[in-house]
Amino acid sequence: MINADKETLINEIKHLISVDGTSTDINPKYLEYFEMDELEEIRDELIHKKNDTDTFRKNYVDELYDKLS
Repeated sequence: MINADKETLINEIKHLISVDGTSTDINPKYLEYFEMDELEEIRDELIHKKNDTDTFRKNYVDELYDKLS
């Protein structure tokens, strides 16, 4: 049995790696084998990548809008 904090981190990671917020491309059971500090690092890296992607997407849409205006 995993503790609540670890379970919370695993759920955050599963949500971050899913496309639609519900399904994942990897078996989430593998995440149970990581230690808390490893899970926190994975979560933080996924959040960072998501923010970078969101920023890139926003800039791209803004640039496209400017060109089409």
